Amino acid sequence: MRAVARVVAVADGRGGTVLRELRGESPLLLRQATTDDIPTVYVVGGAAGPLAGDDLRLTVEVGPGAALRVRTVAASVALPGRAGAVSRMRVDAVVHAAGTLLWLPEQLVAAAGCDHVAESRVELAGDARLSWREELVCGRYAEPAGNVVVTTSVDHAGRPLLRQSLAVGPAAPGWAGPAVLGGATATGSLLLVDPASPPGPAVPDATGGSRGRVLPARPGGTAAWLPLAGGRAALLTATAADAHTLRALLTTPAEERAETVAAGGR
Repeated sequence: MRAVARVVAVADGRGGTVLRELRGESPLLLRQATTDDIPTVYVVGGAAGPLAGDDLRLTVEVGPGAALRVRTVAASVALPGRAGAVSRMRVDAVVHAAGTLLWLPEQLVAAAGCDHVAESRVELAGDARLSWREELVCGRYAEPAGNVVVTTSVDHAGRPLLRQSLAVGPAAPGWAGPAVLGGATATGSLLLVDPASPPGPAVPDATGGSRGRVLPARPGGTAAWLPLAGGRAALLTATAADAHTLRALLTTPAEERAETVAAGGR
């Protein structure tokens, strides 16, 4: 199955945002929800999957001075399909000057036997704001993980800000070992970009810069902040025993801060 979806948000000239374009195809169906002063678009799965062989593409554009929040109504479960086939989900996002994008989907679940590639590419203007959350659960309850590769590429003001890739499953030797997930079955990250102030509780170092910080451990999970070079940005990464613990690690206080920044920017 092939599907293409696109959402374009633009400033309305009165301090708000309107959706100039909102279109999709099953299983990438887009629905607007009325929440607050930031328009929210939900990606609704119109069919099971992604199944091996599916090729899904979503484009998101936030115009100058506009703000947009994107969510999904449920977790996305990558499923096996025809032998030898790979499923793909590609997201391309562009945030123009003084724009804000909150990308906050539910988890991607790597079901046993799947072979899935998730690729995201984000381009940010120099004064754009971003909250970009990605979560991966390695297998459904009591089953092994399938093969999933998650790749994220973010450019800020025309320069590379983040290049990140993670592979799990039988095709990725050592993925569950201490060098990668250390036995955790859920992992994720939250990237915050805010030109107005450095996000994340980074710790100053002797050179006047900043270094990362490991957050206090909680049962079943660990997390750490990492300041990124080349912009006022920080990456929160976490591993956990389950999806619920992972979400808690990636939400407090990071997502709350992102929501506040976006609202304040309006």
